[in-house]
Amino acid sequence: MNEINHVAIIMDGNGRWGLKKFNSRRLGHKQGIKTIEKIIEITLKKKIKHLTLYTFSTENWNRPKYEIDYLFNLLFEYLNKNLNDLSKNNLKLNIIGSTRKLPTELKKILNKSTKLTSKNSKLQINLALNYGSRDEILNSLKLIIKKKLKPSINNIEKYLYTKNIPDPDILIRTGNTHRLSNFLLWQLSYTEIYFVKKFWPDFTQKDYSLILRSYKNIKRKFGKIR
Repeated sequence: MNEINHVAIIMDGNGRWGLKKFNSRRLGHKQGIKTIEKIIEITLKKKIKHLTLYTFSTENWNRPKYEIDYLFNLLFEYLNKNLNDLSKNNLKLNIIGSTRKLPTELKKILNKSTKLTSKNSKLQINLALNYGSRDEILNSLKLIIKKKLKPSINNIEKYLYTKNIPDPDILIRTGNTHRLSNFLLWQLSYTEIYFVKKFWPDFTQKDYSLILRSYKNIKRKFGKIR
């Protein structure tokens, strides 16, 4: 059976769920936080060490400013309220992406969160914030050139945001959308991908557990015949 070290999730459909249920995209995003908590609970039970959540992409800046502000405030309030609990539960918070353009107060709470949880080891939660895979790869290549290094696979991976993080075993995308949306393009080379019709707020622990179980029984060949 395949071991699971890393699950990555594109949490799609919050806004559409909110519009459908309550005519409010905001309520969809808020409900999405509750789904995250449920998924973290199962991830811990299964003793998976890495969970990466696509939280805000480089393309999401094209959304209306009021929605962007709401998303950032939602994250700020959640961390401000739950940071001590995250730390007590031995969860490590890590950020992948560029935080340069993020609001000052959000950057402060993110820095505080990563420092406070840096030595925790039960589960590392990677929040992909202002993340774009093309930018990540380009940034890695720029650093390689600047340092006059050979452009090898090892050197490229050394300067990715995900250095020291194993590539995802599983990618889950909810929302009935079948694309990667500039997410972990380098790291997903041999990842098993599961596209789910449900919007993220409707994604259940049972749905997640079924995917984890399915993955364990897949024959992974990595280019080989057997």
